[in-house]
Amino acid sequence: MLSIGDFSEMCTLPPQTLRYYHSEGLLVPADVDERTGYRSYTFQQVEQATLITVLRGTGMSVKLVRRALDEPEAALDLLRQHAGEVRRQREAQDEAIDDAREFFTSPPEVSLRRVEQMTVVSRPVPGPSDGGDGFDWDAADVAVAETVEGLVKAVEACGAVVSGRPWRTLAAETPEQKSRALAGEGPHWLVKLPVTADGGAQASLPGDAEVQTFEARDELAIFIPGKSSMAKYATALSRLFTHPLEAAYVDVSRMRQVLHDDGVETAAAIRRLGEPGTPE
Repeated sequence: MLSIGDFSEMCTLPPQTLRYYHSEGLLVPADVDERTGYRSYTFQQVEQATLITVLRGTGMSVKLVRRALDEPEAALDLLRQHAGEVRRQREAQDEAIDDAREFFTSPPEVSLRRVEQMTVVSRPVPGPSDGGDGFDWDAADVAVAETVEGLVKAVEACGAVVSGRPWRTLAAETPEQKSRALAGEGPHWLVKLPVTADGGAQASLPGDAEVQTFEARDELAIFIPGKSSMAKYATALSRLFTHPLEAAYVDVSRMRQVLHDDGVETAAAIRRLGEPGTPE
């Protein structure tokens, strides 16, 4: 029998780790003295400790390691599943590192620009974008991307030409859309795609694609790299609303998010005081 100290040295596992594995039922000592509580191990348990160390070194949780030991026939499948999850985590970390680097090398700045009038095709993003436990930005991004892809194909199939970057805006253009959004029923987003299209191409568009005129306007915009999140959206809004304007204000009802491959550009129209439609 080996004392916990000798076993610890042989397996290069700290005594506190061995005690933790014991409490989790992962590596139970061969004997525990009832009077002193001292743990003892056998030489045969060294191999088990080595296997546990190898599996834990992959980042596997104690729960998953215990399952791999209890079900050796499923161990390889569990390892493959874990490897896939590790790859996804690494990709997410790489994206986060790129985001952080972008933030520090090129801090997001608000810009003022003029956007000219254009023809756009609008389509609602199917389904609700929230699941009751808070807004799911990842799910919304996927749904928006799929809608954009389908709209581009529909537009091009009709002979129209995509003439600019797509964007998304909250589905609140009609009383019905506002009512459904407030009820959590969706759709919550509309996709807008700038196009150049003659009358024939416009008439050939699917029924759920609406041709609209995007009026010329001045707007404030800020680009934030990486995936969408509530924190990034709040940051963008904070920057836009606090940007100094002379005799003008940000029109909350006319906000949009322009979609880029490496991030989202949040833009808001500004109204000049005295401009038609401006409240007194």
